[in-house]
Amino acid sequence: VSTSHLQLAAFALGTAGWILCTISLGSVEWRVWHVDNTTIISSGIAWVGIWKVCFISYLHVSPGYKEQFCHKFSGYDFSIPHEISAAQGLLLIAMFMGLLGLTATIFALRNIYMGVTHKTLITRFFLVGGFFYILAALCVLIPVSWNFYSVMHNQSIAFPPSYYMPSSPVAQEAGAAIPIGIVAVILLLLSGTFSLSYRFPVTANTVMK
Repeated sequence: VSTSHLQLAAFALGTAGWILCTISLGSVEWRVWHVDNTTIISSGIAWVGIWKVCFISYLHVSPGYKEQFCHKFSGYDFSIPHEISAAQGLLLIAMFMGLLGLTATIFALRNIYMGVTHKTLITRFFLVGGFFYILAALCVLIPVSWNFYSVMHNQSIAFPPSYYMPSSPVAQEAGAAIPIGIVAVILLLLSGTFSLSYRFPVTANTVMK
């Protein structure tokens, strides 16, 4: 047990990273657009996520949404840029990989704290957990970096007319989802590094299998 403190920390960091990945996945604030036409977008600000785009409107442009209008992206919307489509798939993969990493780490820690001295089994599950953590981190890093690049270059999106969105903003900035994703990447990478660093203690009473 005394040799697995880093791996226990890996589990805590991996849990936090996985939660932040989930928050980033569901957030609509990936790209914040500032627009000059406030006829429809009353606040002059729209939020572009990876699943939908939202803005405040006092015209009740959509029944049931009242002042906030959101339009969910469809798989048939070919105008959606590649960085958004990639983020949808990669973040779902990251969630799954992170969950596998947590499961493997829990199993290894369970054996340690229950006194199961099976070197190969424990070491292997820590290695598997570390691999999944790092893979999850990479799956988050790619869409976060790609969308941040698009924000910094003020890239436009050719939204269909039904979205009530201009194709280009006056300016745009990174939303909260991007820094949340960056923190998730850091935590998952640390978790993976700690998991991979495990070394099973060799003692006279250790059962080597």
